[in-house]
Order: sequence, then structure tokens, then C-alpha cells
Amino acid sequence: MKKILLIAVMGILSASGFGQQEKINYPASEKTGITDNYFGVQVADPYRWLEDDNSAETAAWVKAQNEVTDAFLGKIPFRNDIRKRLTELWNFPRYGVPFHKGKYYFYTRNNGTQNQSVLFIQEGLTGEPKVFLDPNKFSTDGTTALASWSASRDGSYFAYAIAKAGSDWNEIYVIETATGRQLSDKLEWVKFSDIAWEGKGFYYSRYDKPGEGGELSSRNEFKKVYYHRVGDPQTSDRLVYENRAKPLYGYSAQTTTDEKFLLMFETESTSGNALYIKDLTGLTVNSDIPSPYSGFIRIAEGFSFDYEVITNDGKDFIIRTNDGAPRYRLISVNLDKPGRENWKTIVPEKDEVLKSAHAAAGILICQYMKDATDKAYAFGLDGSFKYELTLPGPGTISDFESTREDGDAFYSFTSFTSPSTIYKLEVKSNKSAVYHKPEINFDASGFVSEQVFYTSKDGTRVPMFLVHRADIKLNGNNPVYLYGYGGFNVSLTPNFSVSRLLFIENGGVFAMANLRGGGEYGEEWHRAGTKLQKQNVFDDFIAAAEYLIASKYTNPSKIAIAGGSNGGLLVGACMAQRPELFAVALPAVGVMDMLRFHKFTIGWAWTEDYGSSDNEDEFRYLLGYSPLHNLKAGTCYPATLVTTADHDDRVVPAHSFKFAATLQEKQSCNHPALIRIETNAGHGAGKPVSKMIDEATDLWSFTMYNLGMTPAFK
Repeated sequence: MKKILLIAVMGILSASGFGQQEKINYPASEKTGITDNYFGVQVADPYRWLEDDNSAETAAWVKAQNEVTDAFLGKIPFRNDIRKRLTELWNFPRYGVPFHKGKYYFYTRNNGTQNQSVLFIQEGLTGEPKVFLDPNKFSTDGTTALASWSASRDGSYFAYAIAKAGSDWNEIYVIETATGRQLSDKLEWVKFSDIAWEGKGFYYSRYDKPGEGGELSSRNEFKKVYYHRVGDPQTSDRLVYENRAKPLYGYSAQTTTDEKFLLMFETESTSGNALYIKDLTGLTVNSDIPSPYSGFIRIAEGFSFDYEVITNDGKDFIIRTNDGAPRYRLISVNLDKPGRENWKTIVPEKDEVLKSAHAAAGILICQYMKDATDKAYAFGLDGSFKYELTLPGPGTISDFESTREDGDAFYSFTSFTSPSTIYKLEVKSNKSAVYHKPEINFDASGFVSEQVFYTSKDGTRVPMFLVHRADIKLNGNNPVYLYGYGGFNVSLTPNFSVSRLLFIENGGVFAMANLRGGGEYGEEWHRAGTKLQKQNVFDDFIAAAEYLIASKYTNPSKIAIAGGSNGGLLVGACMAQRPELFAVALPAVGVMDMLRFHKFTIGWAWTEDYGSSDNEDEFRYLLGYSPLHNLKAGTCYPATLVTTADHDDRVVPAHSFKFAATLQEKQSCNHPALIRIETNAGHGAGKPVSKMIDEATDLWSFTMYNLGMTPAFK
């Protein structure tokens, strides 16, 4: 590989604003002659060398690209004002939903601009709160975050997982709760794992240590379940389950509240699972299950449906599933008669999608979604209706915390214009009271949230949320930030974003489309946007923009499109298919190479949604929309800011690197085609507040500048 020729950055940005930009001189990206043969089709991959995240050439390319991007952003006249306003908006106390074990209550709190939220502990609901664990002390730059945590049944031990620099790899540590003493336990190479307590230890999932240099890119295979006893070295952990015949099967473990049963979930993708249960109090063996499942009772084989255990009463288990109910139902399964013919429906399928269920005080709180807005109903354990939970208005319930024995539960509620408020629910009486309400330096009274429905290309009715100032005029000239995802059964519901406020208060319209591929209307809606129907997702997004134009909200010169991960794929595909429809494109940590995504880390698990280039029909379909492979020379693409991070081991940054290099090569006009590569950061989880503000500053500066906006600040 030859050294990259770095071309001097000249004439990057005209001070007079968008529309008069000079041509950007990008760093040269060397092209190689690499091609792949897919079923007789030769596909070039000239920037394959950028997949090597350890090479000096890739490092030099990243450095040069960031220099060009920084120079462009640095000349935007209102960039510092945006940073100042975002910092003001971010600076308010935020609380997490409390949970308790034994006599202890735990919750998180951020004073506003702390890089990481601090974990507090108190005895009982009226005890004095004390700092229990401060992740801001884990690293000097705030890039080490709490990823997950779990207390033992009596609260005597507290296990927590940390993630460094945004990686999906976790390390687990243990604290003696009463004294706050850090114990010697340290578990490594943990990924996508629960912490499931039984007695003086817990079950967890891990992979083998990857080879040198492959920590952030090599495929994750042969996931195993272990049991760790507090105080023991990891080398002494007991292997509970592995399957050497199925390297891509994933395994996770949970225990029931009474710690009498081990639940094992087997997966091969991001949707659908098998469920096995083991009696930890004796030797319960289902004789028709051969090794390696001996000792477990098989409830359901995979991988067509989802099975989630909600609670149990001895050997009677209540399970949420979409088996026989695309919008989910609750069933009861008895371990002595686990056959499908003996399953009983407790709460039948409704028109609304059953998102989740929680047991408390002998009642099941079932959270539903109707047209992408949350509702909640209470049922008895026998399925009898009790009441509808009273909510403040249209919005989203999240982080519901309860146990079957508790008379009280906690949950958070948020909307587009109100940050997460914590509520305490008296379960039997259906009385909710505010437990923590944040105060923010922002007046939402002048904002409007509305839901509209539009028609996609094939006639499908699609919902979309719009948030804007009440005084906007439908003159076809409002700047719009259109956001979407459309995949993996993920539902987009009303949520509060500090960052988004800045755009809206300056006259922008935030639009969030509920595309097929998501879970807003159940499994049928999800499947309608997968594999050989993935184009439906892009059609839905394009139709959203066309609706906003036809309804006089905006015009193509005022539309920015944005999305992350699978949403980054969405943005990349739509800007390739309809470049004239958008002014700005913001693909974040996107899946851009649809022919090779399954070759890195956990990418193989996405084939259930995307299909695979190893299959001929799916290859031809993927090639037809893959963002990397559908950029064409001589095309004027929107002003684009690709964003990724050097420690993203979910969607490896090579996707964004190769896409940006190709876009810079193909771009035929002076619209910028830039990439912003964050250091010591990953796919997004655990990102410190300081980096969030930095990134939001750059994204909004780029967006507002290229939409021709002139933001005003107090």
C-alpha cells in the first residue's frame, strides 16, 4: 500500500454562506483493483484497504479527513453560538428510574453537564441519598461508562459492567453494597450479556478473547454462558452452556426473581429466539431434548418468534410472545406440561402492539403502542382487566421498574417537548405521582406536536410526527430535519431531545416518520421492511419528504435527512436514489456496504433483516440499494456529513470510511462531502456529555449552514 497523498486544504468555505461554496480539496483516497465475484457479477471494492482499522494508512486517512472537516466547520460563523446554546440547554439535572433490592434503592443522577450520570444509593424511599458509584472517576476524559448493573436478591452485592471508549466489549466488577468496598472480581470479554444472580454469584455471557488486532472488527462467534461466584477469579468460572456446532448462535441467561429457575435464550439473529428453562433446585430433565440441551426444559424452539418471560409462580410462567399473535399476547406455560397444546392465553392479542409487561403486587402492567404512542393497562394474573394507567398525555413510557411483590412501581414518561419525568405508581389503586421532574431552561409553550398520516408509494398509510413552533407558516420554505430508522422491529415513539430544541426554536420543523421495518404495528409491519421488501422502507421515507413538500411545510432545498446505524443505511440509500430531493444528508454510524456487513463483529446477526450476499437472490437485491454501490459519477449529492467513531465495534467504521471516500470521488458539484470521525467513542452508547455537545454542535452547524438558516441567540 502506497502512502496516502495528502492534498492541502484550500478554499474550503466561502464566508458568504451556502450557495457560494468553493470546491473542497479532499485528501486523496488511493484506489486498488480489488473486485469480488458474486454469482458471476464482478463488484469492485477499491477502498477495501480502509477496512483495516489497525493500519498506518487508514490512520493517516482518518487524520487527513478530520482536518478537512474541522476546517470546514471552523469557518461557520455561528458555530460557537450553537455550542453555547446547546450547553445551556443541556445543563439541567436528570434522574434515572429508581430500582430496589433488599433494603436499598438505587438511581442515577446527572447534574446537567457531567460526562456520565452518577449512581446513588439510599436505604428505603426516605433514606439519605449517597454517591454509590461515580463513573466520571473511571477515566479522565469521561469515555468509560456504566453499561449495565444488577444487585443480588438481598442487595448485599452489586455487580456492574463498564464499557470503554464506546466499545460493546464490557468488563464486570462487584461491590459489597453495605460497605461500598470494591471486590477483586473482574470479568473480561463480556458482550451483550445479562447479569443474572443466583445465590452468591451470577450467570453471564462472554466470547473467547479475540485475536490480536481483531478486538474491534473480527466476527463474534461461539458465545458461552458462565456462572461466576463472587470472589473467585474468572478462570474459575463454571461453563454452564456452549454449542460448538453452532458458532453464530447467541446465548443469554436470566434467573427468576425467586432464583429457582435459569432461563436460557438462544438466538441466531436480532429477531426470534428459542427458550429453555432449567430447574435450579433439582434435576429436571426433558427426555426428548438431546445433548447439549439436557437438563433444560424446552419451551419453544427458534427462531421464528419472540419469547420473553415476564414472571413465574412456581412452575407456572407468564410469557410475552408474538407466536400466534403478530402484535403480541401473554401466555401461561406450566413446566410439567410445556407442550404448545397446553399453552393458555392470559392476555389476548389486541389491535395495539403489546410492547412489554411487568409484574407488581399481583398485577400485570401491560404497555401498549397505538399509532406509535404509548398506553398502559393493568390486568390480573388471570388476565382480568383492572384499569388503564393515567398518563400526562401522548408520549412514551420507559424504564418501568417493579417486582412481583412490590406495591409500588416507578416509570419515566416523556414527550417531544417535555424531558423524562419519573413517576411513582401505587399499583393497586392506579395512583401516579411525580417523583422527580426536571427543570430545564426552555419554554415549550410555543411549540406544537402533531401526528399526520401520509401515503407511501404502494398506497400504505404511514404515520409521522411533526414538532415545530406554533407560529410557523405553511409557505413551503421552512427548514425540515427528517429523521427515520425503519428496521429490526424498532419503534420510534415521542421522545425528548435537548439537541433538537435548538433547531426547532430557530424555526425548524422536526419530522419523525414511522417507517415499515420498525415495530410500530407489530411483526407484519416489521417484515414488510426486511430482506426483499427493504425498498419499502426507503419508499416510505422518500414519501415523507414528498408529503412535507406537497403540504407546504418545505421544499427540497430546505430538507435535511438523518438517521443512525440502520438509519444511516436509510439516509445513504435515499440520498443515492433521490439526491435532488434533499439539501443535507447526515448518515450516522451507518451500514453502508450491504455486501460485506456480515463479515464483521456482530453483523452476521443482521441477515434476518437484510438478507445476505451469500444468497444469490438476496445479493442482487442488496446490490440494488447498497449505499456504497449506488453512488454514481456525475451526480450532485446533498451536502453530506458522515459521522462515525474509531471504537464502533457494532457497525465498524469501515462502512462510513468507504462510503465517504466513494462520495468524495463521485460528487459532481461543490456541495461538501465530509466525514467526522470521533476518537475514543463507539456506536453511541455511553458517550460522555462533552462529546455529545461537540457532536451536536458540529451537526447543527453543518445542517443549519447548508439549509441557509441564520440562527438567532439570546
